[in-house]
Amino acid sequence: MAVAEPTTAMPSALAHLLPGLALCGAVTGTAQALVMAERRLFGAVWLEGLVLAIVVGAMVRTCWTPGERFRPGIAFSARLLLEIAVMLLGASVSAAALLAAGPALLGGIAAVVLAAIACAYGIGRLFGLPHRMAILVACGNSICGNSAIAAIAPVIGAGGEEVAASISFTALFGVALVLALPLSVPLLHLSSLQYGAFAGLTVYAVPQVLAATAPVGPVAVQLGTLVKLMRVLMLGPVVLGLTLLTRREIPDTQAPGRLPLHRLVPWFILGFLGLAALRSLDLIPTAALHPAAEAASLLTVVSMAALGLETDIRSAARAGLPVTAVVMLSLLALGAISLGLIRLLGLG
Repeated sequence: MAVAEPTTAMPSALAHLLPGLALCGAVTGTAQALVMAERRLFGAVWLEGLVLAIVVGAMVRTCWTPGERFRPGIAFSARLLLEIAVMLLGASVSAAALLAAGPALLGGIAAVVLAAIACAYGIGRLFGLPHRMAILVACGNSICGNSAIAAIAPVIGAGGEEVAASISFTALFGVALVLALPLSVPLLHLSSLQYGAFAGLTVYAVPQVLAATAPVGPVAVQLGTLVKLMRVLMLGPVVLGLTLLTRREIPDTQAPGRLPLHRLVPWFILGFLGLAALRSLDLIPTAALHPAAEAASLLTVVSMAALGLETDIRSAARAGLPVTAVVMLSLLALGAISLGLIRLLGLG
């Protein structure tokens, strides 16, 4: 009886990816080392690992162009690993906190996010940003900064330079916002509760919300964190909506209404929604939540390193002034819309 020869397809594919994966790993390690240095020198992390990863990767790419053998692993890290990271984020989403906050606040946050996206996209197009860049900046500003940009980029087919430019500027303004926002308390006559909601509606990342609200007190910290988490939940519906709006290459023989679900919605969004449902039903073991969040964070950093390695800083810098103006004006618009919601709800 003939014995089947062991397949070499998997080792061969892995060997094909290894050089690029190793390079992305080296960039990731450098970024994580810089994060540790930040924490030791300043006692806090102002530039997150994913921001530093894309900056380091872009610096490497600007000084040296990786050869052909590195490209498969870089592309794998920039696409598939990012999609896995987005899917894993669903495990951190629970409906319980949303329902406890009340429908008025939840509906208001959804309205703020959608209005801010529309406003920021309009500003971006007015300043001449390309369609995909305007979407990235709008969603990054309106939802959760770098994470939103990273999640939306593969859905709309954004390139590495577009992602790098969007993340670089939102990261810069994100840090500036954390430093400047506490000054708004006396200027806008905000209570601790109002300021917490304001920070949750405007600041990009959850750690940045904690940093921005800590000087004002525990009430601001608690409400700011809750509002921010509810705002992050808008990422799933927004990505789903963009998927439906930007779907391409529909076969002539197939009616749009009869397309298979996987053609309308990317697999990682289905995974995100599935994990969110399991988390809300308490079907994910508590012991697995932290590892899932850590894995999502690490994979996002690796994918940002890959995107950086696909980006020449000299090319991304050409979009500097328009993107700067768009991010600044979009933040001002988001702040105004957020204040309008706070006044409308009568938060004390």
